Amino acid sequence: MRFIVSSGTLQKNLQSISGIIGTNNVLPILESFLFDIQKDKLFVVSTDLETMMKVEIDIQSNDSGMLCIQAKVLLEYLKNLPEQPITFDISTSDFGIDITSEQGKYKIVGEDAKSFPTEPKAVDTTSFNMPAAEFTDGIAKAIIAVNNDDLRPAMSGVLFEISPNNLTLVATDAHRLVRCVKTDVNCKEEDNKFIVPKKALNQLKNNLNNSTEIKISYNTNHLFVESETLQLSCRLIDAKFPDYKVVIPADNPFKLIVNRAEFMSAIRRVSVFANKTTNQVVLDIVGNNLHLYAQDVDFSFEGNEQMPCQFDGEDMKIAFNARLLLELINALSGDEIMFELSTPTRAGLIKPVETREHEDLLMLLMPLMIGA
Repeated sequence: MRFIVSSGTLQKNLQSISGIIGTNNVLPILESFLFDIQKDKLFVVSTDLETMMKVEIDIQSNDSGMLCIQAKVLLEYLKNLPEQPITFDISTSDFGIDITSEQGKYKIVGEDAKSFPTEPKAVDTTSFNMPAAEFTDGIAKAIIAVNNDDLRPAMSGVLFEISPNNLTLVATDAHRLVRCVKTDVNCKEEDNKFIVPKKALNQLKNNLNNSTEIKISYNTNHLFVESETLQLSCRLIDAKFPDYKVVIPADNPFKLIVNRAEFMSAIRRVSVFANKTTNQVVLDIVGNNLHLYAQDVDFSFEGNEQMPCQFDGEDMKIAFNARLLLELINALSGDEIMFELSTPTRAGLIKPVETREHEDLLMLLMPLMIGA
């Protein structure tokens, strides 16, 4: 078999699906890419048994066939090769591969594709379409709050709640919660919900940027996402997501509005002097003045800043983990953000003042006990 491909195009596509490949694979074949040559098209697949990604690449070839090629060796070679056409000559008897470029000729040995895991079949699926940009934007916001504790599998992914023309993405790690509702969804199906693992969503977030619209399909065990040149399938998390609605305060009457950029800068500066275990920063709100302060008693560190704000409510002090707070606010857009508060011991809600079209976004952060 022989095919010719652009080295830059091949590298870019292989890099996009290489994140699926794990470091401690139970099967050696999982450290390889599956190459499926079909005349002038090359389909490349990577998998870790839970998630599978496939890309489509234009090539010059009159042949068809399949083999596996070690991912690390091929990526390292392409990374150091200038943009140019390269030729792959593959022996069908022993899977020996000759790679020819303008600089030289290289030999590696592939493997039989028969030992590569098969792709899950999209049977009995329900499907809907939505803009790729809206999908990746929702993932980027929700994934911040995913729990990294393997002992709580239900919280190690993002909950997808599907209703007619709505997709709600929810994630929580018990300290914070993100709920992002996307309404620009071509979905007429009945209500449904399932949990998608973080690793698969990270790959989609990073690789769907150039797509216009995507097709999302799911059944009881798998999620399937398809764009013009990329396909992903992943096994869903078999667990029950906690009832997140009960932790969202029904009435937080006090409204605090601050400039997003100025607030983030102030939090970053003040948190330098916070206790490194709690990262606690206190928001002391008096009228339309916001006093931010943090201290580390062990080292006699202290940081204080004042900034203007708009506040509708009773004067109060409330403390948050600065790192968690910054991660949430960094995902917001717009010049101003609004905190909806109640008491120093109840969760605070964070929202953008200017809402994006086709989106309803809510972020929740649990406060810290002041002085802890």
